Amino acid sequence: MTDIQTLTAFFMWCTIINGALLLLWISLCAAAPDLVYKTQNLWFPLPRETFDIIIYAFLGLFKIVYLVFNVTPYIALLLIS
Repeated sequence: MTDIQTLTAFFMWCTIINGALLLLWISLCAAAPDLVYKTQNLWFPLPRETFDIIIYAFLGLFKIVYLVFNVTPYIALLLIS
């Protein structure tokens, strides 16, 4: 059985790693949107407007999943420990 300190450490690292990925993704989409579009357009040819909507939707979905499955359990474990 896993103890609470191990679970807390696990969720801490999950939160840090996934938060860094989210920040990297947001930074790339904000700083170089044309580069991201051109790179993705090689594999999935889409109009720019459709691509922008899809990227925005996936960023929002990833942020919600990050908060629900990484940050919330980590905070809950901190509170009960």
